[in-house]
Amino acid sequence: MADATGAADTSILIPAYNEAAAIGAVVRDLLTSAGWREILVIDDGSTDDTGAQAAAAGARVIRHPYNKGNGAAVKTGIRHASGAQVLIIDADGQHAPADAIRLVSHLGPYDLVVGARSPRSQATTARRLGNSLLNGIASYLTEQRIPDLTSGFRAARRDCLLEFLHLLPNGFSTPTTTTLAFMKAGYSVRFEPVEAAQRRGESKIRLGADGVSFFLILLKVITIFSPLRIFLPISLSAFVVGAAYAAWTIATQSHVTNSSVLLILLSVVIFLVGLISEQISSLRFEGRTPR
Repeated sequence: MADATGAADTSILIPAYNEAAAIGAVVRDLLTSAGWREILVIDDGSTDDTGAQAAAAGARVIRHPYNKGNGAAVKTGIRHASGAQVLIIDADGQHAPADAIRLVSHLGPYDLVVGARSPRSQATTARRLGNSLLNGIASYLTEQRIPDLTSGFRAARRDCLLEFLHLLPNGFSTPTTTTLAFMKAGYSVRFEPVEAAQRRGESKIRLGADGVSFFLILLKVITIFSPLRIFLPISLSAFVVGAAYAAWTIATQSHVTNSSVLLILLSVVIFLVGLISEQISSLRFEGRTPR
């Protein structure tokens, strides 16, 4: 069996829900690719024989009594992992074991390594456009380029993941949350280009509902870690509109309207709320041990 840098200290986590058709091959391919510390399959209340197929292939299976969500499965895996490093990979066979080895090999200098999919690797045009929009918004809010915010294929230091475990949602927005949390906390993040194959079976993601959820989670995490990136532009916009309208009414009507005053006051209130939120956000990191 080939070995790879960091593989012996890496726990592989595979959240799985009704993936009996693919999970066995995924586990076997990973086992033959490197000497991993362990492979944990978190069977998230599957109604098929996902757990049995995973166990037969050589994985350790942790079963949820009912379906809790992809994020809940990832959190269960992080809690049960024994390795200092964690690799999270999908159960549908999209990702190559060679790419898993490559991601893990970059841990050390980096605290989080994300498998950034090329646009042609993503299933539909609508999903590509949605992901591009989220990537653009996240890049603006974090002031760093994010080529793939929603990729679930990632390797990370387990102790860093534990730091943000309470922030992770139970649904499909765990990748979004971990990426933004790591970046805003000042950890080193690398986006490693990968090619994703077509998944086996049917996707569990609902484009409409989960797209809205991704966007709300994005705003939630940035509000937690860098609120002024949200509040300041809104405050400035309200102030500019209010001041411009006041200047226009003074020039044309020789008085200032109530609307202008309210907009300017609103801008001040929004700015103050953002400033207080920024101070509260900074308190989250007091007492953290520098690395």
